[in-house]
Amino acid sequence: MSNADTIRTFIEAWSRQDVDELVDYFAADGTYHNMPLEPVTGHAALRASIGGFITSWKNVEWELTHIAEAGDVVMAERIDRMTVSGKPIALPCVGVFEMQDGKIACWRDYFDMASFTKALQD
Repeated sequence: MSNADTIRTFIEAWSRQDVDELVDYFAADGTYHNMPLEPVTGHAALRASIGGFITSWKNVEWELTHIAEAGDVVMAERIDRMTVSGKPIALPCVGVFEMQDGKIACWRDYFDMASFTKALQD
């Protein structure tokens, strides 16, 4: 499986909201940096971080709009759709994934936090 294929399946997996499944895509010392927040590293921290915010999400569907792979780096543009606190959200994002032996070594996610916050308030 190519690195891009791994990220495609990772993005699809979000709709199942299975924290253990999502964390398994990461290397043991993998890092997730949701850019407005501090980065988290390692499976225990990833499980707590990812689990912390998806518990309030419903109807999760991430639409992959573009993907590019160059060696061990995959860039994935997407629209993250979910319902949070009864409010529908459609959040444009770009994820940059550094891969190592088929696992995510580092994932940096870029989006406009103001767009997310505004959708929650509308």
